[in-house]
Amino acid sequence: MTDRVDTHIAGISGATVAVAAHPENLSDLLARLARSRDGKVTIRDIAIALQDRSFGAFLLVFALPNLVPLPPGATFVLGLPLVFIAWQMFASAQGRVYFPRRIGDYGVEASTFQLVVDRLVPWLRKAEKLVVPRFWFLESRIAERVIGFLALVLAVVIFLPIPLGNWPPAVALAIIGFTHSQRDGVGVTLGCLLGVVSLLVAGFVVYTACAVLMLVV
Repeated sequence: MTDRVDTHIAGISGATVAVAAHPENLSDLLARLARSRDGKVTIRDIAIALQDRSFGAFLLVFALPNLVPLPPGATFVLGLPLVFIAWQMFASAQGRVYFPRRIGDYGVEASTFQLVVDRLVPWLRKAEKLVVPRFWFLESRIAERVIGFLALVLAVVIFLPIPLGNWPPAVALAIIGFTHSQRDGVGVTLGCLLGVVSLLVAGFVVYTACAVLMLVV
């Protein structure tokens, strides 16, 4: 009898480990959320459904608009949400993104959310063939804070009006965000390396601009 109980517990533990190692794809999670809601789907609902993966998912969402050509000054608006998310990833004691009530209560009707998900899911599933759970090293909150600090620095650089210095950090944050939500340690590492390179490029741009300005003055 004891052997059977031990075997049953071992089976449950093995299943738990398997689920942790291979979390639900972001596309499947969004599709399930769309099916399970009858009323309005709020930003808070999405954050709760994503749990600790919400940091990466919302980094991706707010980094994408910074990848298209924008008029001067637009990064002041589009960079602020990234700073907000990255700061929480670095400093928050909670395991997911927290939004103030007014922002968290914002949402759309379930039918509208379903239409958005239907358009988004095919693209996500194509990307998920390349970005898969592997070599995940951010199980501890400390490790995630380190990534959060880098994300915060990148978000601040995006927020600043640096000529040609905003796009590379936005690409790095988009990669970090998507791969973080998919538990892809390789992708997060590549995103971080690209982030460091983009910071060096931004620093070079600022240094060159200051040097030219000093020569002119």
